[in-house]
Amino acid sequence: MTVLVAALSGLYGLVIGSFLNVVIWRVPRRESIVKPPSHCPACDAKIANRDNVPVVSWLLLRGRCRRCGTAISARYPFVELLTGVLFAAIGARFSHSWALPAYLVLTGALVALSAIDLEHYVLPNRILYPADGAVIVLLVVASAAEHDWGALVRAGLAGAVAFAIFFTIHIVSPRGMGFGDVRLSFLLGLSLGWLGWGEVAGGLFAGFLYGAVVGVALIAVKVRGRKQQIPFGPFLAAGAMTFVLFGEPLVDWYRHLGG
Repeated sequence: MTVLVAALSGLYGLVIGSFLNVVIWRVPRRESIVKPPSHCPACDAKIANRDNVPVVSWLLLRGRCRRCGTAISARYPFVELLTGVLFAAIGARFSHSWALPAYLVLTGALVALSAIDLEHYVLPNRILYPADGAVIVLLVVASAAEHDWGALVRAGLAGAVAFAIFFTIHIVSPRGMGFGDVRLSFLLGLSLGWLGWGEVAGGLFAGFLYGAVVGVALIAVKVRGRKQQIPFGPFLAAGAMTFVLFGEPLVDWYRHLGG
């Protein structure tokens, strides 16, 4: 059952990844994600169904538009493949849990938000707020189905605590953390909180750790200056996903170290 759910989730993730590419391109430009249909940004030609197969079409077309030959960014197959892999991992992790849909939504939202933040240094509310609402509803359903209302209460408290901590950091050092990161913290706290307080602490700490390590490395190799902004959202997303997928063994390992 676990293998089947993981495989189906992975295939579903490839399709969702194709849709996320539309979201990543259009949302920062304040365009509709529904219409017009997918088209080449250079020649405006509608992309045919045969050219819209995740990953495969990009490879067959050698990364170029069939009509005008304009290069298509490798980001498109990368997002599709990444989403597929992450969905498969989430499927394996939650194959026997009613929380699976909630964490698939979370994963898709984090992929889109991370890609947008890397390019535009913004975490759009048009993605954050619907993701918040969807995850809340799906976790309510999961808690009801699994008769575990304690997990839902913990999730709500964790979301509030994470938001309060990040809001305080933003007030103290507004240049060090944008308010989009503060909004994102609620979604991360909520999702990690349903799993446990250890996952909340570990996931948020991992986000800061990843950001610090990569930031120092970029400064060391002179890719970024000390005063240049580095998007924080992707690191928070990576930290959260680390503890969504591997939180239980990591928390157990940490507790074992503490005796």
